[in-house]
Formats: sequence, structure tokens, C-alpha cells
Amino acid sequence: MSSIVWNAHPGHRAWYRVWMWVASYLVMLGLTACTASLPILVPDLKLRHARPVQLEGARGPLTKAQSKAVLDRLRSRSSDTDIFTRHLALEEAITGSPLTVGNRVQLLRDGPATYAAMLAAIAAATDHIHMETYIIEDDEMGRLFSAALIAKQRQGVQVNLMHDSVGTIGTPAVFFKPLTDAGIRVLEFNPINPLLARKEWELNQRDHRKLLIVDGKIAFLGGINISSVYSGGSSTGLGSHSGSGARSSKARAPDAGTSWRDTDMQLQGPVVAELQKLFLDAWASQKGESLEVRNWFPAPRSVGKDVVRAIGSSPEEPFSLIYATLLSAIESAETSVLLTNAYFAPDPQLMAALKAAVARGVQVHLILPQHTDSQLVFHAGRSHYDELLSAGVQIYERRGRVLHSKTALIDGVWATVGSTNLDWRSFLHNYEINAVVLGREFGQQLADMFAHDLALSDQITLEQWRRRPLGQRLQEGFARLWEYWL
Repeated sequence: MSSIVWNAHPGHRAWYRVWMWVASYLVMLGLTACTASLPILVPDLKLRHARPVQLEGARGPLTKAQSKAVLDRLRSRSSDTDIFTRHLALEEAITGSPLTVGNRVQLLRDGPATYAAMLAAIAAATDHIHMETYIIEDDEMGRLFSAALIAKQRQGVQVNLMHDSVGTIGTPAVFFKPLTDAGIRVLEFNPINPLLARKEWELNQRDHRKLLIVDGKIAFLGGINISSVYSGGSSTGLGSHSGSGARSSKARAPDAGTSWRDTDMQLQGPVVAELQKLFLDAWASQKGESLEVRNWFPAPRSVGKDVVRAIGSSPEEPFSLIYATLLSAIESAETSVLLTNAYFAPDPQLMAALKAAVARGVQVHLILPQHTDSQLVFHAGRSHYDELLSAGVQIYERRGRVLHSKTALIDGVWATVGSTNLDWRSFLHNYEINAVVLGREFGQQLADMFAHDLALSDQITLEQWRRRPLGQRLQEGFARLWEYWL
């Protein structure tokens, strides 16, 4: 393929989406006549039996009295909602992963802040580094991380790197050679080349996680890949803007100099052990070479007051744990649902949950991209605008940047940041990772960031939307046909 193809997006690359769409269509021709009867692989949450919430701290599971004290503290700071009583037990039943206390969480906005924190953690590593990423580019930022990892490996720190085969298809093999030569274990997730497959060849299952764990004590996760497109800051939008009413209904492809708007988080405390388990499980599922055992699970310490749950999803599970958790949170919402997402192609249950929330008086706000690298997903998402706007959902499109964030804030107290998009690919086909943080303090940080993005976004109104050109409507209809595969 030409070099133009390789210069596409470092998230869900536009060329890959088109390629997968065509390939999937050919597969479907051989397997089924249509996709209309495809089941929605999410359980009926109302059938789940809730059980008492069990919290875990640095010394293991908390007693019932200790757990109650923590939850009472959270409730006391969130008197305007009973999301804790209506949601937590259900989430516990869905995920099975522990709700950990004693954590410290820091919100990281965009590439510069995230990369600075990650590189500082790498430089301070003394035992091991585990890195899992969808993309690592052979560019200035990719080479900077490569040099940092090689330096630590030479100092005796064991580095293990897992990267997705499709996400790094534009990264030449020569980029990884210095890493492996230095002793770093590099694992290609689900190789595109079937001759290199270590288990059943599964082209459509991709590792979309972005996770860095250092010494089993500090972790980073979110939407940020390793690429120089994230080098820009987020204090201002790019280009001019003539007011909230003067927006274009056309999709805008990012210019070469347009930077990306994304969100990550830094975590310390007992939750890091849960993220470590997810990395090691993913490595084992890919049948990677045996890892040299290091101090992967150091004695956990209580380092803060944040209550956090780590959630990983994979297509090998009956349903997406992250998706089911998000649905349960939206269904429990009483005051507000604030969603920021890069790729929006909702399934019927998510659509129903958003509309039902508005119907019971919840304010539902979505911030979605105005600049896009994937026209198909962009138009597939926009094909749902009329239905959502008619129901009272408020939709905004972020201008000036390529929006790549994946965050949610429910009632100001239930927050999640991670790699999961609101599309079928994330829900059904990808390995994803998110962290859920409970509490007013972190919720306020995310609310402030949402307000910042909202001020740099254009609102989509139903009246304006229904005046969009016929050509755009046709694009939306066409993309809608393929949203399952995008």
C-alpha cells in the first residue's frame, strides 16, 4: 500500500476502518445474508442480583463496617444523589473486580502532560516496566519513548512491551529491532500475518488498550497513544470561530498541523495491582514468551483517598464489562450525564439509556468531534443526532482539535477515563481498559475539564440539524449500514 495510507490517524485509523469494513463485508457474504438479526451482546442488567459492595484496601478486603464507613463518606459528600445506593452493588455484580480504596488519581489532559508524567515514571523505574499500546509511531515521540525504555533495560529494569499489529502496521519493523536487541520483550498482538499467529488467527480482535505500569506501583491509562500528533497543548482551539451559531454541518478532516485532544490518568495505590493482572492476562492470552518474574505485585500501600475500580474488557467475554458498567451508571443517573467521546456509533441499548435518562429529568450532554480522521464513523454517529436531539439530548462538537478523549461523568460523582469508544468496535471487537473513580473531588476535576471543552465546542440544535444538505444525509445513511464493523 502507498505511504499515504500509513500517514493516517493514530487512533482508529481511517484506512483500517475502510479496509476492515470491506473485509468484513466479504466475510459476511460467506456467513450470513444480513446483519439485521445480530444479537446485542449485553445482558439485561435488571436481571442481575445485587450483592453487598466489597471494598479492598492496601491490606486486602475491608470489613463490612470499614466498607460501610467509606461508602457513607462518599454519600455524605454527594447528598444530591443516591447513585451509590442504586449503582454500586449492581456494578459489583457486573464486573467482579474489586472496588479499591487508598488510591491517588491524577487527571492528565493531553499529550504533553501525559508524556511528561510517563517519562518521569519510566526514568525512576527500578524493577520492571509493562507497556501496552495500540500505536507506537516511528516519529519523534515514539523514538523518545524507545530511547527511554532501552536506557532502563540496560540498567537492569525488565521492560515488556505489547503493541497491536494493526495499530502499528505503519511502524516499520526496524523500529522495534533496537528494543529487542537491548533485551526488551516485544509482543505483537494478533499479528495481521496469519503465518505469525500464535493461536487462532483473529484479525478483527484488536488491542486498543493504552496502559503503562512501572514497578507495580504507578500506572497510566486513557486514550493517548505514543505519537507526535499529541504533542500540542489544549489551552486554545485552532483556527477562527465566529460564534456558536456559525458552525458548519460538514465533517472537517484534520489539517496536518492540527493536534489531538485526549485524556489520560495517573494512578497509584492498590488499584495498580488490578491493572497489572490485566496486563499479565493479556500477555498470556497472546501466548507471548515467558516473562522473567519480577516484583510485579509489591506490598500495596494506601497513598490517597480515591476509590477506584479497574475494568478490562475483551471480545472473548460474553459481553463488554466496561459497556455494561457504563449502562448501569447511566440508568442510575439522577441529575447529569456528561460524555466526551471520539468515535460515537451507539447501539440500541445505549440510545435507549440516554433517551430514558432525559425523560426522567437528567441533563444529558455529549461532546463529540467536529474534526475527524474517520469519515465513516463520524457520519454513522451523526445519523443518530436527530433521534437524540428530538429526545432532548444536548450535543456539542469540539472545534479546533481532533477530539480523541473517552470520558464519562455521572451525577458529578461517578467518573470513568479509558480507551473505550462509544461504538460497536469497542463494545464487541476490542480489548479495552478503563478506570472508574468514585467521589466528588475527582468528579469536579472531570467536570471542569468538560466545561473547558464545552466552551470550545459548537452546539448542534435540532432546527439547524434538520436543515443539513441532502448529500450529508446520504453519507449518514450509508455509514449507518456499516457501523457494526467500523
